[in-house]
Amino acid sequence: MIVFTKHAEYKFIILKRHKFLISKKQVIKTIEYPNLIDKSRLPLLIAQREIDRDYVLRVVYKKEFEIIKIITFYSGRKKQYEK
Repeated sequence: MIVFTKHAEYKFIILKRHKFLISKKQVIKTIEYPNLIDKSRLPLLIAQREIDRDYVLRVVYKKEFEIIKIITFYSGRKKQYEK
């Protein structure tokens, strides 16, 4: 089961105001099929997936038993997060 925190739900509104449209489907797909998972902030996980040639979507979430709680998400320039 995947749940969105209030902050994550509000993030869709904030990004829409800035003309940056991200869907719940994209966020969930990023968790289910990430290009990379950053475990440097355990117990939080950060799933990353390419949006396009220059940008990635990063989703911060936490696993609590059978529940995946999406805390927040944000876009970033791919080169900023290359390792």
